[in-house]
This record gives sequence, structure tokens and C-alpha cells, in this order.
Amino acid sequence: MAKLRHIAIRAEDTEATARFLVETLGLTLVQRREHGPIDLSDGDVNITILPLHLNAAGVEVRPGVEHIGFTVEDEPATRERLLAHGAQELRPVLLGQAYYESKFQTPEGLIIDVGHWVGTSPLPAAARSEA
Repeated sequence: MAKLRHIAIRAEDTEATARFLVETLGLTLVQRREHGPIDLSDGDVNITILPLHLNAAGVEVRPGVEHIGFTVEDEPATRERLLAHGAQELRPVLLGQAYYESKFQTPEGLIIDVGHWVGTSPLPAAARSEA
């Protein structure tokens, strides 16, 4: 089973949004990236706050949720299932050794990432051993 591990949101003021989530919900600051995004975590799920000005690869840019990401047991099999169900594969994103993601767009337009993100919990050992 896939586990939700990443939510990306767009914000006009990334610093104010990060400060709000840290101060009100107790999220942990994971990193500030040089080009503007800020990564937070609750220890299981990573929340990336993206500035409005960053390229969104053809996606309408507005404040709010932009895409969601899942960590899966078997990435090649998940890719094949996504494609078989009509998803379009978008560009992969290599973000150093901290994390990476493959991007897909569903027939309805939802952007789904499959990958691993800094600040997230790993899959349970039982799920990894079944893969």
C-alpha cells in the first residue's frame, strides 16, 4: 500500500506560511532551499511550501495545494499501474540525495508524485520486505 508522505502547497509568502504552520501546529523546519521552497515535517509527512514565482511546469499557479506524493513498496509496478489507468508521466525531479520524485498527472488533472522526501518516515519493514 502506498503511504502519503508529501504535500506541496503554493504560498505568496513562504516564510509567513512556514512560521504559521510551525507556531500553530508544531511542525518541524527541515530545510530552506536556496531557490525559495521551505520543507516542514510532522515526522511522517513532508510539507513543501513553494513560492508562487517558481515554474510550475504548465500548471496554473495559485495559492493552495499543488500536488501530493506517495512512497510505495514497488516503484516500477506502481508506475505501470498509473500508466495503465491513464496517467501521463511528467518529468522526474532529482533533488540531490535528500529526496527525489517521479511525477504523474491523472486523467482528471491531479498531480501525483512517487518518491521519497526528507523528513518523512520510512515504510514499515513488513511492507518493504514484501516488495
